[in-house]
Amino acid sequence: MARKIFTGARIFDGQRFHDDRALIVSDGRVEAIIAGNDLPDGEHIALEGGVLSAGFIDAQVNGGGGRMLNDEPSAASMYMIAAGHRPYGTTALLPTLITDTSTATAAAVEAAKDAVTSNKGVAGLHLEGPHLAPARKGAHLAELMRPVEDADVKALISAKQSIGTLLVTMAAEQVTPRQVRELSEAGVTVSIGHSDCTSEAAEERFDAGARGVTHLFNAMSQLGHRAPGLVGAAIDHPSVWCGIIADGHHVDPKALRTALRAKRGEGRLFFVTDAMSLVGSERDSFTLNGRTVRRERGGFCSKLVLSDGTLAGSDVDMASTIRYGVTYLDLSLAEALRMATLYPARFLHLDDRGHLVPGARADLVHLTDDIKVTRTWISGEAA
Repeated sequence: MARKIFTGARIFDGQRFHDDRALIVSDGRVEAIIAGNDLPDGEHIALEGGVLSAGFIDAQVNGGGGRMLNDEPSAASMYMIAAGHRPYGTTALLPTLITDTSTATAAAVEAAKDAVTSNKGVAGLHLEGPHLAPARKGAHLAELMRPVEDADVKALISAKQSIGTLLVTMAAEQVTPRQVRELSEAGVTVSIGHSDCTSEAAEERFDAGARGVTHLFNAMSQLGHRAPGLVGAAIDHPSVWCGIIADGHHVDPKALRTALRAKRGEGRLFFVTDAMSLVGSERDSFTLNGRTVRRERGGFCSKLVLSDGTLAGSDVDMASTIRYGVTYLDLSLAEALRMATLYPARFLHLDDRGHLVPGARADLVHLTDDIKVTRTWISGEAA
């Protein structure tokens, strides 16, 4: 693969900006960031201002490009979802299966085994259910929810060994600390979510190895001054990472700003979209588990609701969440970019993604000064 030299844009390496520099890519990986006055031979890609960053990483994507993973849990669906989000800067994502039958779950696992080898933007799989709490079901089907059994632990560990990156969302009520420890020690990333647990129950699972919390504030026990709930435990625990949906509908910006200021330790808040199939589509409705989800336009972006008004995922893309972070959450552009790149990469142990350092994958996005995506590259190839 020929060397590529990217010039003309500010380069964000995951920690800081580089001005008047060039990004050198060789064999699909970052070679160096160098001064722009002594460039090596190779294919020159001249960018007209803006920012060149690592591509966005989304750990929770139910659908996109007109397809929901639950509709057809296949590798083809995963590619379609990834392609639907690529125009918005996402170069790696976890297709997400929400609570469904064991047959659908098994099909999603098999599909992911193939999809992760394709270099088409599928980085792993997220199973959001069926081990959730009916009391905090959100838009999931409560009748399919159940506790984790030891056979499930074995199946998930086997799936992780085949897929590589496997994220599972579980309610604290449905999984024991011993099961969390066994999963975590085998490399499965456990996230607590859709849970009505106490802060003490959450902390037990965090201490056992649960690494994250799924869409902080949504579908979980809230922060009270005597009962901190899952929200309070997640913000206070130093090792826990928290996905957030920044779309103007799921969480009030005052709550997100408070959480951003309060979060302590290595664990950080990072952006997820929780996107549904309508992202990138002009359609105004789709079907989820036999129920109609409709798009209500207005606000920072549209929202998606069931007939009873329950939020059903989001209609936001990752570039929009970065704009939201800068506009409404008092984030610097650097921190907003980290929340879409470096932080999700660290959470998922995708160590060669999310930053532009020598040896990292050359998954790239070019943004205008007003945070609109112009182009993307996967392993240095235009995507």
